[in-house]
Amino acid sequence: MTTENYQEYYDKFTPAMLEELMIGNLKDGFNVCEEVCDKWAEGDRVALKYEGAERPASQLTFVELKEKAAQFANFLTSQGIGKGDRVAALLPRTPELMVVIMGTLRAGAVYQPLFTAFGSGAIEYRVQQAGTKLVVTDPTNRHKLDEVVGCPATLLVDKVKADAKYADDRDFVTEIGNLSTEFAPVRIGADEPFLQMFTSGTVGKSKGVAVPTRAILSFYVYMRFAVGLRPEDTYWNVADPGWAYGLYYAVVGPMLLGNTTHFCEGAFTPESTYEMLRKYKITNLAAAPTAYRMLMANDDVLAADETFDLRVASSAGEPLNPEVIGWVHKRLGCPVMDHYGQTETGMTACNHHDLEQDVVRVGSMGFPMPGHRVVALDADYNEIPEGETGQLAVDVENSPLFFFQGYTWQEKNPFHGKYYLTGDVVMSHGDGSHTFTGRDDDIITTAGYRVGPADVESTLLEHDAVAESGVIGKPDPKRGAIIKAYVVIKNGFEPSDELAEELKQHVRSRLSTHAFPREIDFMRELPKTPSGKIQRFILRNKARDESDQGA
Repeated sequence: MTTENYQEYYDKFTPAMLEELMIGNLKDGFNVCEEVCDKWAEGDRVALKYEGAERPASQLTFVELKEKAAQFANFLTSQGIGKGDRVAALLPRTPELMVVIMGTLRAGAVYQPLFTAFGSGAIEYRVQQAGTKLVVTDPTNRHKLDEVVGCPATLLVDKVKADAKYADDRDFVTEIGNLSTEFAPVRIGADEPFLQMFTSGTVGKSKGVAVPTRAILSFYVYMRFAVGLRPEDTYWNVADPGWAYGLYYAVVGPMLLGNTTHFCEGAFTPESTYEMLRKYKITNLAAAPTAYRMLMANDDVLAADETFDLRVASSAGEPLNPEVIGWVHKRLGCPVMDHYGQTETGMTACNHHDLEQDVVRVGSMGFPMPGHRVVALDADYNEIPEGETGQLAVDVENSPLFFFQGYTWQEKNPFHGKYYLTGDVVMSHGDGSHTFTGRDDDIITTAGYRVGPADVESTLLEHDAVAESGVIGKPDPKRGAIIKAYVVIKNGFEPSDELAEELKQHVRSRLSTHAFPREIDFMRELPKTPSGKIQRFILRNKARDESDQGA
């Protein structure tokens, strides 16, 4: 397949080019289940291939999914749940999860993901904020709802395996199994929500993000041109649908293009990942940098001559460093591209697999996705020139695919004039592309220098001993702050003063004399959000406590 030139496609792009591919439109609205399921519901075309943890592998065709979604939509209607109401699932990656998502969307209601690693407090906050009407869960997760104040009605999958104290819960199979497999999809406005997300909440309480149906146009562009998804591809996005990247681009995105998606219910391990790649002959892979780093750190699991069917791979969440990119190319046998986005905006800047870019910089987030104008601003909100560092922003007035309308309950105002402010700091390359240097609150100022933690972390990862690293600024009376690194080392290496010194000198020589970590602590694991991002604020607090104690 020949790829079009990025700049030529970007310059001519209009949303109308995508509208003609949809059943609905921006004027009359969309039903997302209709767009991702009904459109492809013919013959034995497969929507989902499921690899169970304890159950045998199975699959759902688009026809079967459409029928089961209709049954669930009929159940919701019988409960008085419909347009605008929030329906949540606290479920692992199973066929039932897919049915709940699609049935909710078919009824015109709003699907709300609840990640299975959440405790009762996180669940309570989200369902109370959203006024959630129903939670679908399973015996493994049901107990987390016991302490949720004001818990919504529950529906239990696999009720036969549940504790006897949940005898009064309604059973998923019984409730929907005999309902009609016909349900006319409820179309809702282009600016009305179909997903109720919450930000990952690395600082403060999570903020609500209601995603309108017109976001599917942006999802389409990302899948088609950045992920480079083609009709013949076998696609697997490792991310959990409990979070934005998994829900947007492991569920809605691939099926929007008529592709089969894959769920692996079991825990992420190098062994399970390689087995999925082999068994399903995956050609197009998407995952967080954490996943690629873990695979690389466990390279010994792979035979020296192992080969896969992979054509392309994509990464989102944090920048990939050159060592990881090189490892993916060498061991997985395909190029991997960095992509940038947020829960609020979906993906907005990418290195595009299926648009030919003149430049692809290692570690760069790439160029604005068609339909978006992405810029960097100085402290006075002026767009900055090449070589300078500023806050990444989206020019909303010139971004027809930008869909974020502000936080659901106005928890914060992230806009300034025509700009949406991401809170991320980048360097401008002067050609429309940018390189991530850190979060606005992650930037370290040491002896007058501003240092992005991502640069130091990336350099540490080049060392053979390092599996992961988290870098923060530790308060220091002389320099304002010193750079401190928390490091997880690979099997076969031992933490020692000698290794710490070696890592310091490695960064000093590879990055710069002012950006090397003056302190290194070895850890068994780094604190992360459930979606896999390093929680640097926890490391900052740890370092601040050390300073207060005179450490």
